[in-house]
Amino acid sequence: MNAEMPKSISRETLNELPVQRYEGPIHFIDTPALLHAARTDILAERVVGFDTETRPAFSKGESYLPSIVQVATAKAVHIFPLRYADTHGLLGEMLAAQGIAKIGVSLAYDLRTLRQVFPFHEHHIVDLGIIAKRHGCEQTGVRNLAGLFLGYRVPKGAKTTNWAAPRLTQAQIAYAATDAWVCRELYLRFETLGMTT
Repeated sequence: MNAEMPKSISRETLNELPVQRYEGPIHFIDTPALLHAARTDILAERVVGFDTETRPAFSKGESYLPSIVQVATAKAVHIFPLRYADTHGLLGEMLAAQGIAKIGVSLAYDLRTLRQVFPFHEHHIVDLGIIAKRHGCEQTGVRNLAGLFLGYRVPKGAKTTNWAAPRLTQAQIAYAATDAWVCRELYLRFETLGMTT
């Protein structure tokens, strides 16, 4: 990482940046046709943004497994509700694919909890936080990295909402899609800066 690149960003500076949300197509995968289209799109990719959302726990000892998985490609963001077991096969296939880099932040926990939903063997998982730390960044969360490297602020809004709800709100869907998309965008930016080799 070159010396001019800032290693951290203050909350004040971050709050002054323009807000950016994902504005492209979002597919909520709840039919066989959408699942087929998602498979075609995802398995043709070299790099996908990857994230999960889990219903928040507010009491001691309470915990939940992931409710949805979001996958961002160059064309769209696909949101997979894990209550549909049909989605598990494609997600397992994607996670195992050697030729697709799965990009995210703090993925070890996501993968560990996801493995309790369905079995898989993962390959080519890339954690942006680890790359950033290797290059001297003091902050490795997705929002700080987006501010540092992409120059915009990713909204936080829906993080602690009920991701297990039968119907997700537009705000939840937009939040989930943005998180996966920004991971992909960050990785592509890291590539241009020579940080991924």
